Parts: sequence; C-alpha cells; structure tokens
Amino acid sequence: MSQSLSKVFVHLIFCTKGRAALIRSEWEDQLYAYIVGICSALTSPVESINGTSDHVHILFCQSKNHSLAKIAEEVKKSSSKWVKVQNYNSMFAWQGGYAAFSVSSSKIDAVRKYIEKQKEHHQKETFENEIIEFMKQYGVSNFEKKYFFE
Repeated sequence: MSQSLSKVFVHLIFCTKGRAALIRSEWEDQLYAYIVGICSALTSPVESINGTSDHVHILFCQSKNHSLAKIAEEVKKSSSKWVKVQNYNSMFAWQGGYAAFSVSSSKIDAVRKYIEKQKEHHQKETFENEIIEFMKQYGVSNFEKKYFFE
C-alpha cells in the first residue's frame, strides 16, 4: 500500500508550572485559539479545547506525520512564548510533562462535552482526583504524582 492513513484521537492534558493559576479569563480564549492554530499547523485538528486557570485539556486528531511528543512539545513551547510576547505574563510556563490518552471514535462526543464543561467540573472535583481517575481508567499504574501535583 503506497498510501498512509490514520485517524487517531488524543486527549492531551497539561498544567502550568507548579500548577499556578496563570491562565487568566481575560485572555484564555485567545490562548486556546493560538493553540488551535499550532495544532492546525501540525495537521492535528482540534476537536475541543478548554481548561481552568492552571491546566488545559485538548482533544485533537493526531497527524500521521508528527509524534505525540512533538505535538505536545510544540504546543507548550509556542503557546508559552506567545503568552510572554503578548505581555500577559512574563513568568508564564507549562509543567515539564503531560498526560495523553487515546480516544475511541465512539467516545469523541462524550470527551468533547467533558472538556467543554471543565470549569463546572472543577467546581466539584479537584484536578488531582481527575488525573488519578484518568490513570485508573487507562490502567496507568507507574505515574509519579510529583509531575502533576507538586
């Protein structure tokens, strides 16, 4: 077969450095739009993006031409630089790691709705509980809490 085809959906989650409340409501929509642009440039269209003041969730269709690590690195590096260039926060930074989970095509709508309701969700649920639940659901037993909660 000379053609390469791929349709892999990914739910990517990452936090601000130290989980500090650095993302301000006044400019978060612009940040999300910028991230959507980065993903588009990497041929990884975003299905949904949202978050809170200290973390972001992105549902996207991963490009067959770019690794997940490359996409996460570019999104975090470029968006952090953008926040600084816009003079929103000269100390802005993302945490070193990320969490990423595959999403079945049959679950896209459910994940999209979940991401869209992040602010409401976190009025009742802590980020720590959210990540621990994801790790349980996906059978990830070797994650180190310090990369998310410290």
